[in-house]
Amino acid sequence: MLKLSSLIAVAAIGASLSGCYVVPLNQYSNTNPAFNHAQGTAFVPITAVRPPFAARLYPSNERAAQIGNVAGMISNPEHGHGEFSFTVGGESFIGEATRAPNSTKGVANASGNRGGFVRCDYMMSSANLGTGNCQFSNGAQYSMHISQ
Repeated sequence: MLKLSSLIAVAAIGASLSGCYVVPLNQYSNTNPAFNHAQGTAFVPITAVRPPFAARLYPSNERAAQIGNVAGMISNPEHGHGEFSFTVGGESFIGEATRAPNSTKGVANASGNRGGFVRCDYMMSSANLGTGNCQFSNGAQYSMHISQ
């Protein structure tokens, strides 16, 4: 009987020391419908990044023919502005391609790490396609094709 009384005493002490906690699941007012069904949902804005445009330059004069074809890219082409970059003959060119809002015509300029530079005038025929002409500081002339 001593064991039973010890068990009852331990149970009584445990019951007196325990507490009951009530935690509400919905802590928001039911009067605001925006919070009624939003539990566990996080709204995270996602920034859409457009893929880069490929810029391919094809020789259109004798000087350019000696150099050959050039492949470049226009990265981050957002809001009519992007970074224009390519490498030709061991020289890395970096610059900008820009268009005015709602315009199909644009200009791309780049300078090289060895002192060269290029200017391209282009026109987009659609959101993903365009053509243009490029003039290098060494006299090379290229036809440019832009695609995504």
